[in-house]
Amino acid sequence: MVQDKPVTLAAVIGAHGVTGEVRLKLFGESVAALKRYKTFNDGALTLKALRDDNKGGAIVRFAEVPDRTAAERLRGTLLTVPRAAMPPLEDGEYYYADLIGLPAISDAGEAAGTVVNVENYGAGDVLEIERPDGKRFMVPMRADAVPEWDERRLVVSADYVEA
Repeated sequence: MVQDKPVTLAAVIGAHGVTGEVRLKLFGESVAALKRYKTFNDGALTLKALRDDNKGGAIVRFAEVPDRTAAERLRGTLLTVPRAAMPPLEDGEYYYADLIGLPAISDAGEAAGTVVNVENYGAGDVLEIERPDGKRFMVPMRADAVPEWDERRLVVSADYVEA
């Protein structure tokens, strides 16, 4: 897998209070998963304090953000870490960042497109694949639909490839 690709862990959704704290929408599993990182965005933001907001997000203080005005300017900022800083994966596990951009082919060997997004609506991950003509289709990330993938390509069962 590409080890220098940045992985997005959270997004700043707004200021919290008047002292420079920000509210985060988490893309990972929990606040605990975010705690293992001390800096984000190639060292531009240094974690000073982090706590759970008890709503599925987090409240964070960064050393570089002294007040509410500076916190508001961060709204919409994505917090990233290098892919190489992420914990190693077990067999069958993946990071969304590793899938996005992969060429997708059918199990019959035909080009199906490129993975452009990964969503999870609660029942499991769903890949969005863009065909060369710009049309998109979605495929569940299950063994019957995606029998194999690696750092070079993703194989999609022909039954799931939309024309």
